[in-house]
Amino acid sequence: MSSESLSLPRPQLHSRGIRASQNLRTLYCQGVMLHSLLRAAAGLSRISPPRRFSAVLPAATTAAAYEGSCCYYSAKGSKASLAKAKKKSKSDPKSDESALGALGDIDPDLDDETIRVRRLEEDEKDKSLDVGPNGRPLFTSTASLSELTFKDTCSYMKFRMEDLNAVLPEGLTDGMLKEFDDSKRSALLIRESFLDLRDNFRRIVDPPTWPSDSKGPKVQKQILLDGPRNCGKSIMLAMLVHWARNEGWLVFYVPEGRQWTHGWFFYKNPQTGFWDTPVQAENILKDFLKFNENLLRQLPCQISDPIPLGEGAGVGWLKGADSMAMPEGSTLHDLVAAGVARTHASVGVVVRLRKELSLVKDAPVLIAIDQYNSWYTFSEYQAPVTVRSCRPIHARELATVNAFRPMVHNDMMVGAFSHSTAVGKLRKELPDVPVDARINLPRYTLDEAAAVCHFYLRQRLIRREVFTEEKWKKIYYLSNGNGAEMRWLAPLIW
Repeated sequence: MSSESLSLPRPQLHSRGIRASQNLRTLYCQGVMLHSLLRAAAGLSRISPPRRFSAVLPAATTAAAYEGSCCYYSAKGSKASLAKAKKKSKSDPKSDESALGALGDIDPDLDDETIRVRRLEEDEKDKSLDVGPNGRPLFTSTASLSELTFKDTCSYMKFRMEDLNAVLPEGLTDGMLKEFDDSKRSALLIRESFLDLRDNFRRIVDPPTWPSDSKGPKVQKQILLDGPRNCGKSIMLAMLVHWARNEGWLVFYVPEGRQWTHGWFFYKNPQTGFWDTPVQAENILKDFLKFNENLLRQLPCQISDPIPLGEGAGVGWLKGADSMAMPEGSTLHDLVAAGVARTHASVGVVVRLRKELSLVKDAPVLIAIDQYNSWYTFSEYQAPVTVRSCRPIHARELATVNAFRPMVHNDMMVGAFSHSTAVGKLRKELPDVPVDARINLPRYTLDEAAAVCHFYLRQRLIRREVFTEEKWKKIYYLSNGNGAEMRWLAPLIW
């Protein structure tokens, strides 16, 4: 084969030469960029240690040494400090120390939760930090909610999570869990409004002997807690349930009333005319048994009428039976257990339980419903009207809600509105609620806000060196006493 047969046309050789030149130029640019990045990374590695560390350290490592090994970047001067450090790192071997000093402007307590927890563990040994406003003790020395007096207001009470979960097995409120998580301590503020609520129900069960010529405070058996969002309604209701159960009361507690109107199966019961929700009913009975099991074994059933059966959860109707009779001598525990074991009877048992609670005489009975306002709006369910249309089912059409919603009776009952459930504003006068039952719970007062900010200072949410009365008052007025907003603004004090 001749050499001419291997030669290529001149235009094709020219285009290949251009492409080869472009490829070389691209490789050169990439090499320059890679070289610059490596040099920059090498410079930063000498002045900037890692920002995150493992939570497990050697036993000999102290908190002071751990703090000194961390480098944190301030929001304002980080870029300028890095630029200066890069320039000095080429010629000055001491630039590492100056860079670390420039970059460590932010207190690590506010940036790293691990260090903050370590510091708080060390602070437990120093009782001089437990100081509230005007030198008052920040934490009360009272052992239980029953022994609290008005001298304990604007102070915090410590709780153990094991005790809270045992007394409130239905679940802790979201606001309470958020407060515990952010402050790193299971403690709650003692407010005067809580003591008023507690004493109101205490006087109902144990009336005081007032002098004949004086008028004692009016007591209310039915109370509806209302107020702005994040003012502490749910926490106050949970504290009331905690107190009542420690006193030996039989408490029917619903921490999330909205769950009664959302999810799972729903059927129309032709015997009652209401809509049955058997899964929710079973969960209601299980929650009621968690804390009250021993007390329910001692309380006999007062009603002997048969309990109507409904459609089971996903299993249809029970063949050959439309009612269930409880054996003679049954207790309330037997009644609740029957509703848990038989899905067809769960809704009927919940309705019967409400009637039985009104007849209990051996122990005080308290019904506490959170998210009570969700029972005055439409549920998640829809009923068919025509082939192509449906209508929303109101909460009052549900058998379980219809049994527990009314407050017009002689039983002790507390409901709390929850404005985080997007129910909307309800009118002042509600059906089945006494006119004078609604109580507006205020936001934090100035004294309560002072105690809250000192507590956040104690828990290192606020930097001690920048904490002043003027600054915490700014937080109070800026948030208008809103507890959640004050907790969010506290770390921003500078």
